[in-house]
Formats: sequence, structure tokens, C-alpha cells
Amino acid sequence: MAMISPCPRYSSKGLNCPVLPAGQSLDYSLSSPLGANEPLCKHTVPFPTLCATWTAGQQVSVQFAPGGAPHGGGHCQYSLSYDGGNTFVVVEEVRGYCFGKDSNQRDYTFTLPSTLPSSDKAVFAWSWVNAIGNREFYMNCADVAIKGGSGTYTGKQMTIANYAGYPTIPEFRGNYATGLELYDNAKNITVSGNGSTSGLSGSSSSSASSYSSTQASTTTMTSSALGTPAKHAYSIVTVAPLSTYPASSSASEPSNSPVYPTSEPPLISTPVNTVGACTGNMQCTPDGSGFKYCLYGKWTSTMACPQGTKCKQQSDWILCDWP
Repeated sequence: MAMISPCPRYSSKGLNCPVLPAGQSLDYSLSSPLGANEPLCKHTVPFPTLCATWTAGQQVSVQFAPGGAPHGGGHCQYSLSYDGGNTFVVVEEVRGYCFGKDSNQRDYTFTLPSTLPSSDKAVFAWSWVNAIGNREFYMNCADVAIKGGSGTYTGKQMTIANYAGYPTIPEFRGNYATGLELYDNAKNITVSGNGSTSGLSGSSSSSASSYSSTQASTTTMTSSALGTPAKHAYSIVTVAPLSTYPASSSASEPSNSPVYPTSEPPLISTPVNTVGACTGNMQCTPDGSGFKYCLYGKWTSTMACPQGTKCKQQSDWILCDWP
């Protein structure tokens, strides 16, 4: 998944992108997670001109490239840096379902805090911890200006996980509250328009931050948020038989929501091509009663969809959904 508006640094698919800095090249892999040796934002040299100018208190919209692999959603945050990308303060977050409960949301609108300080060289970041698949941390950054006040803003520091030197949030396995303690316990930082950033002592408190946290059970979606859930990629330490499926992630979720496996299936012994060649792919059985899953280059035995549902092939992944 990759942000396309505001245009992230060096994006090959971004909208209304500025010219590249001297000596830099387009990045065709912004939809990939940060590598172990890559810095936050991936690119640290800003665009020579701004991608957007926003006013504190206004509504802003973030757009993502169509398609992509939403990996079952996950936790994502929208943050601002006033010190050149060293530290980020959260201005909005979506917990559990970053791309909507159907994983097809590709734009998100929220209101900036009204007390943000002004800056003509702020860095806006979208960061994401995926629910399903390899444990990864995604981050795109755009150069923006903020028209605000002359004071400071205090909010939670951006949560970083599944990245070298930081905690690991495991696969959600149907539990979309996984890892939220890291977000709840993020410390508060105070930023100012002159680029200074200071940390407040102790854990974060809801009264110290004015950003809006969108919980998994109340994710706000635009009219484009219709579609299907994500490809179930792999990342496990142990492999257990598939026995149960989650009924729902919250009491208010309708019972006919698409379902995801809560544990990885047993492996079969016959490899497919080279190791890893098909890893992450899923395949429905011809009659739609179940599916197979490729893990570490090997296909599993057939697993049944929950009673009353049918397997529906979606390119190289599937969902068990109501007919």
C-alpha cells in the first residue's frame, strides 16, 4: 500500500508531485515496508517545493493508490514532524481497520487539530502496522506547510513497531486489539513551529492530546470503502491446525462479515517449484467449499470454509463469504 496524495517523497505514482531534489530518482517501491536499514520516511531529503499547504482545524484528505495488498488492515496513524522527520506527533489514528472493515478503503478524511503551530517545512507521515502477513512497518512522508498558531501542540508520539530496534506486534489472527497497548502507552511530546520537540514525563493521557482516535469498532469510511478483505500472507513461528474462525471483532459487527483464519494451517510435504515461489498465495477448491494456502513455498491441505459460506477467488487470494 502507498499514499499518493499528498505526494510522498519521490513517488512514481503520486498526484501533483513536485520536481525531485537534485540527484534523486523516482521510487517505484513506496508500497513496500521499510527495510531494516532504511530510515523513517525512507527518503530524508525533502522535495524542493511543498506538496500541500494546510490550515490548522481544516479537513484534509489522504489518498492511497488503487488496489494494493491491504493485509487485512491493521493500525495506522497520521502524524506531523516539526523537526525535519526526527520525531512525529500523531494527529489522527485508525485502530484495527486502516483500510475499512472490507479492506477496500483508499481515501481517508479527517480534521487537523485546531491548535497546530505554523511551519513551512513540516513533514506529514502515514504509518501502518499490518494485521496479516510478515511483521512489517510501512511509512510514507510528504512535505507540507501548516498555517496555524504561534504556540505549541502536545500529542502522542508516533508508534513504531515491526522495525529494527522497536517492539514487534504479532499477527492479529482475528483479534484486532492486538498491539494496542503500545499505542495506548505512547508518550506525549510537545512540538513547536520553530522545530523544537520535547517529551513529557510519564505515559500518555487522553486529555493531553487533541487528535481523534478512530477505534476498530467505529472506523469512519468514505463512500468508496466497499470491497473485499486482503490476501492472507504468511509470518509465523509455529504452525498449528486450523480449527476455529472468529465470529467478529466486535459485538456490533454484523454476523455475515467475511471471515479470516485465526491460526495457520498444517503444511503438506510436497514443495511447489522453489521454496517461497508461491508463498502467500491462496486458492479456492473447484467447488468453493474450501481453500488451500501456500506457506514457505508449500501448499497446505484443503481447509473448509465456515458452514454456509463459499470460497471466492480474488486473484491470488481468497475470502470465505456468504453466497
